[in-house]
This record gives sequence, structure tokens and C-alpha cells, in this order.
Amino acid sequence: MYCLTYDVGTTGVKTCLFEVSDQIRPVASASEGYGLQVVPGGGIEQNPDDWWQAMASATAQIKAQAETELAQIEGISFCSQMQSLVLLDEEARPVHPSMSYMDQRGGSQLRKIAGQAPRIAGINLVKLLRSLYHTGAVSASAKDPVWKYHWIKENRPEELAKAHKWLDVKDAIIARMTGEFTMSEDSAFSTLLYDIRSKEKRFSPAMLKMLKVDPQLMPPIVASTDIVGELRPQQARELGLKAGVPVFSGGGDASLIPVGAGAARKGDTHVYMGTSGWVETVTDKITIDTSAMIATVVGAISGNYNYFAEMETAGKCLEWVRDHLAKDEIHIYLDQRDVADDPESEFHSLYEYMSTVIDSAPAGAGGVLFAPWLHGNRCPFEDPNARGAFIGIGLETGKTELLRAVAEGVCYHVRWFLETQEKKVKTAPRLRFVGGGALSPVTCQILADITGKPVDTVANPQDVGAVGAALVIAAGLGEIPSLAEASSLVPVTASYQPNLEHKDRYDQMFAAFKDIYPANKKIFAQLEAIR
Repeated sequence: MYCLTYDVGTTGVKTCLFEVSDQIRPVASASEGYGLQVVPGGGIEQNPDDWWQAMASATAQIKAQAETELAQIEGISFCSQMQSLVLLDEEARPVHPSMSYMDQRGGSQLRKIAGQAPRIAGINLVKLLRSLYHTGAVSASAKDPVWKYHWIKENRPEELAKAHKWLDVKDAIIARMTGEFTMSEDSAFSTLLYDIRSKEKRFSPAMLKMLKVDPQLMPPIVASTDIVGELRPQQARELGLKAGVPVFSGGGDASLIPVGAGAARKGDTHVYMGTSGWVETVTDKITIDTSAMIATVVGAISGNYNYFAEMETAGKCLEWVRDHLAKDEIHIYLDQRDVADDPESEFHSLYEYMSTVIDSAPAGAGGVLFAPWLHGNRCPFEDPNARGAFIGIGLETGKTELLRAVAEGVCYHVRWFLETQEKKVKTAPRLRFVGGGALSPVTCQILADITGKPVDTVANPQDVGAVGAALVIAAGLGEIPSLAEASSLVPVTASYQPNLEHKDRYDQMFAAFKDIYPANKKIFAQLEAIR
């Protein structure tokens, strides 16, 4: 069986063609990027047409690689970024650009509607308790979708009046493909309006009323493995595919990455390091830590929840350091060259070369720390004003130490997540590490050393979201018994043991890392006021 998947990420789409039998085999893949628009006031937007054009371009590349196999696909599915607000009209056209999960313009709406005293975690106590009862979660962050909705309602009422349905990223693409407006269960939960107490899949009437959301905007809710509809002829022509192919609901990245990583069983813990990053532990109970902004989210597998701690910028920090430290962006050198472009170079990319440089620096980066909060932070503290920082630079510090400090800073934050999760659930003794960050053996070893836990990786760790989407099709068509059985199709390919020689140094550096935010919280606020 052949299936086509689209992994719709923050800055690009990864399109993969798989063959699924007793194992899952990649046949062809292609990627295409798109941008984020930074809007004054903390806005981060994307044009849904950019997703579609990127999908069409990537699909054309797949067709060039494997036209015969592509013609035989039995299903299309998705893995995508979550917690965006995409408002569509009745023709599945956007009435406003998608407001990204990183968009934080809803702060004033959060304070006006939910922030009245007495408060816990910035939310009125009564509303907080009602939210926990009905949804198992709380819209306590300015980045949560309901506050984006209220920002639109207050600032773009003429656009809201044209809206037919409120969807998330992949659900909006599916609507364009099929003409059907739905949300998968995990997408619905990520609105933080999902009714966990109902036997039906529905949005909570009590929460819609309390948070002043028009119930007519909310779509029907389906399972990840459900077929939503068939690919329509016009959209098939635009993508270069055959019409009539079943389109599955799929899931969000936080739901399908553990499936594709082979870490979807109760007690499994995985670390994802892509543009954003997170730590997720599978549990069978709803759990929430309002003080640390960590909660369980509904996953793609019925009966399981993912205890989810997220950071806004993980791999994005390494992209930033590549562009602004590794590269000579101001052209101060007359003779510039990318080491990966040198035909005699042993390196295939600048990231690969950076990993070698990072590995040459001592553990602890010569006493330099990096705070990886380039676009604020969500947990274990919520502060949109928090920003990145190097601390401990001396006369002897060079780029080598700064590069390593960035990699270590992201891994310190992962350790902070694990430490915080342990207060509520038991994390796994071994970590499954996936995402683009897991491509670097150096980063894998640093993660093992800093967390003190063995780290396991899988083949093509940057594609696990697409693998999870392919397994959705396989389960939906009965090729495998269920998504819960999918882990056996995703074996470990490499393991990294903690280097105990580095333990004392990393323990001391980690203790200092956790002090960065409280020591600089006031300064972050002052700088934001200046900006």
C-alpha cells in the first residue's frame, strides 16, 4: 500500500511517499519552505495559500522521483503545526491570514475576559476551575487560540463576519481539498474548548458560553484515522494528483510525532527538537500543572494523553546561530565561502560542520550559558517578554564556545522540562529523541549528558511526523490493527549513553541556567517596553 503525507511545519512542508506493509518504507520525499510574517504587537502570521503552493511544488518533486508509485496512493494524511487560528469562509478561503501558535497579540483580550481577580496563573479562579472541569486544560497563555479569536473579534470584526468555520492548519488544508470542514479530536482539544466529559466528540457548550465564542463557528470533530472526504478534481489538478483519493483527518505534530517516533505507549517519553521543541510523556490520566504551564493533551490514540511541555524556539536557536554567528552576514571578510559548498569538503551542510565545531568545545562551553527564549517562553514559566541571552562571555570566549552554549542551552531547557514533569508523572528511563536536532550525533550526546538519561534515535528522525501520518492511513484502512500497535514498525537505530565525567559540571551549569529567568525577569520587561 502506498500513501502520501504532508508534514506542514512552521517554516515549510515535508512531503513523503511511503510504502506500508509489515514495515514502513520511505519511497520519495521533498521539502518546500514558506515564510512567517512578523506583525507589530507580537503577531506572527502565515498565508494559507503559501502552504498550498509549497505542497504543490513538493508533490511535483515527488512525482518526478516516483510517478508510478504516486499514482497508486490509497490515502492522503497530515501531520501539522497546532494551535493556529485559521478562519475560512464557506468556500474554504481564508478571511484573515493564519495566526500562528507563536502569535501573542491576544494578551489584552486574555486579561479582559479571563484575568479578573482572584487569579491563579493569570486566570480568574472561578473560570480556571470551570475550564479544568470541562476541558482538562486552561487558556492561560496569550498564544492560546481563543485569545487570537477575540483579537480578531475586537480588531477585525468585518473579517470575522465572513468566517464560516474556525479550523487549525491541517484542517483548513483538508477543507480546501475536500470541501468538508472538520477538526480531528486533537486539533479540537488544542483549542482548549473541547468537552472531555461528553461521550460525544464536541466542543463544550459551557466553555463556549463562558469564553464568548460563537458556537456556529466550531466544526464537527472526527478521529485522526477517519476519512474526511475525497480529493476534489480541481484541487487534484493543482497538486498533480488523481481525484477521488481518500483524505484522512490526520493529526497535529504533538499527536503524531510520538506515533512516528515509536514512543506512543504509556510511560514513553520523547524529546522533539525542530523549529520549536518539547518533551512529551504518554499517560492514561488527565494531568495539569498550572504553575508550570504543562498539561496533558489529547493524542491520536484513544485513551492516551500526552503530558506536554513546549518551548517556542529549539532548533530555531541553532538556525539563528547559524545565520548570525556562523555565517558572515555583514560581509566583513572579502573571501567568503560556505564550507559545505567546497567540493573538497567532507561536510554536506553547514549544520554538519557546526556539529564538528561544537564537539571540539569543552562540556559547559567554557562557563558560558545561553537562554534559548528567542520568542518568549511558555513553560515552565510563561513570559512573552523573555528573550535569548549569552551569560558568562569572557575575553577567552570565541564562537566555538558560543555555538556549543546554544546547543547546551536548548538541552538545559529540556532537562528543566523533565524535572518539572517528574513532579506529576514518571518520565521514561530512556528518551526517544526526534526532529532535525536528532540528526546530529553531537547534539544527541549533549542531550544524554545534560539529562543523565540514555538517548535513542530512529531512522530519518526529521520525518517522524510524516511517518505518524502514514501510520494513520494504515490504521484507517485496516493495514495495521491500530495506531497503538504502530511502535513496533519504528525501531531504534542508534543509542547514546550519558558521559558521567561531565555530570558535575552540567549539574552546576544547569542550576545556574534555572536562575537566568528570575534574575532577569525585570530586565526583560524593561527591554520589551523600550522595543
